[in-house]
Amino acid sequence: MDFSWFLPKLSALVCYLLLVIATFNSGDENGAVEARHRIYPEYQTLHADTVKKAHRTGYHFQPPKHWINDPNGPMHYKGWYHLFYQYNPKGSVWGNIVWAHSVSKDLVNWQALPPALSPSKPFDINGCWSGSATILPGNRPVILYTGIDTKNRQVQNYAVPANASDPHLREWTKPDNNPIVDPGPGVNSSAFRDPTTAWFEDGHWKILVGGRVKRRGMAYLYRSRDFVHWTKAKHPLHSAPKTGMWECPDFYPVSKSSANGLDTSALGQGVKHVLKVSLDLTRYEYYTVGTYHQNEDRYVPDNTSADGWSGLRYDYGNFYASKTFFDPVKKRRILWGWANESDAVQSDVQKGWAGIQAIPRKIWLDNNGKQLLQLPVEELETLRGRNVHISNVKLNKSENVEIKGITAAQVDVDVVFTFSSLDGAEQFDSSWVNAQDLCGEMGSGVPGNVGPFGLLTLASEHLEEFTPVFFRIFKGDDQKEHKVLMCSDARGSSLKSGLYKPSFAGFVDVDLSDGKISLRSLIDHSVVESFGAGGKTCITSRVYPTLAVFDNARLFAFNNGTETITIETLDAWSMNRPVMNQAIE
Repeated sequence: MDFSWFLPKLSALVCYLLLVIATFNSGDENGAVEARHRIYPEYQTLHADTVKKAHRTGYHFQPPKHWINDPNGPMHYKGWYHLFYQYNPKGSVWGNIVWAHSVSKDLVNWQALPPALSPSKPFDINGCWSGSATILPGNRPVILYTGIDTKNRQVQNYAVPANASDPHLREWTKPDNNPIVDPGPGVNSSAFRDPTTAWFEDGHWKILVGGRVKRRGMAYLYRSRDFVHWTKAKHPLHSAPKTGMWECPDFYPVSKSSANGLDTSALGQGVKHVLKVSLDLTRYEYYTVGTYHQNEDRYVPDNTSADGWSGLRYDYGNFYASKTFFDPVKKRRILWGWANESDAVQSDVQKGWAGIQAIPRKIWLDNNGKQLLQLPVEELETLRGRNVHISNVKLNKSENVEIKGITAAQVDVDVVFTFSSLDGAEQFDSSWVNAQDLCGEMGSGVPGNVGPFGLLTLASEHLEEFTPVFFRIFKGDDQKEHKVLMCSDARGSSLKSGLYKPSFAGFVDVDLSDGKISLRSLIDHSVVESFGAGGKTCITSRVYPTLAVFDNARLFAFNNGTETITIETLDAWSMNRPVMNQAIE
């Protein structure tokens, strides 16, 4: 992924509109690398001599210092999980990007290796951008990645281990027959990047590469018999109008009947497919569930969700450039995503680091076949320390209950809320199509009938600062059905000015007939990752409190609706620190 830009915090709306205008009016389809992105050359090589601890996470993936963005090429190989990622070894803003490399036995404790890829040859001398890993027959790993060549074209390259017997895969070789995929006629060489993990069928390997043609997002399809010589298909696997550049595409099968993951090449009657794209214009992602017609080289989304900007998202917050892989050990598909900063670039330079990876998640198809479910990988629970448990606590209107006895700035909390009746729920207005706008109008401080109720995370003692994660329940057009809004609202998260503090939100497609809804939040100093209704809706917020830091942070459960809410069960665990990117000798 090209990330010479990040969301400007002080003028997000203005910059967003300028980006839309710039792309939708771009007439250069074969020019140099697109340059709409924000670059800070004065900071790119400003090495961090010190790293500020405030807001630095305790159990999320991050290197000791400097800038990171996209997760790249995750895989499992010879007993080790591998994660590569875009990294600036010289500063805390985007620039000087290499493929950093870390390994783990459990997806929780990580050890750092030397960078796997860095610009060094004509086909990548101006950049080693994002890509994927594929395990070929004979247990042979291959990396596919986007290089920026001497002409500033985006081309697709491959790299192989220098020593495949090394389980750590410390060294990688870039063969001189690169690039293996050129943009070719009719393809915009400045918008052609991020090759997927390959799948195999009918004697051919196939990959997707993201792109755009004017306003239309494209998933270009290529095939090869030997993984070196690639041919472009006559048409893209899929495309969608008015979506702009598709970055970091991901295409994979999911089981219709099991939470187990599937190898990327799996096909058959019991399989659906997922296509996810990252939207360069909006800086969020969307996905569809659909059918892969392999004989026609086409993917057709189901009509159960929008195929465009208003489509389903893995995560409705700070979560971008995501990538999945199949874990053959535990038969699951694992999702990685980058949680970018929401403070000013000068703050990133001062603190000496920027960016984290969200906690890896298991991802699978919901029983309804319409959407995906996600929850943190089970290995995260090994970090759980002191536990506080409460049950059957009633929350009347305007009541807060503090959850004491845990480290509220570094905690895993899992709660089930119940309600005796939804008869008094407010009527949902069909014009409320944008969940984030609705959350902005109906925040945690706006009283309702059934809700808002949930958690006040990273809260100061007197609630001068807090990040509420909450639900609000409405009646649908059919009085037996309900609409559920989930919010993670950063607007009151910090007294500091100059921050991007959105009211992230999504709707939750959940059956409330049992009178229950669950919420799990991973709270870690400057990040709140929340999973609503068993992972149906997920929201990640990056926040920067000034009072609610370290031991001064508090955690509350709250209700600001007229309907009494009961905490059926709540468990909160102080989270221990894992080994995080210590260098391997």
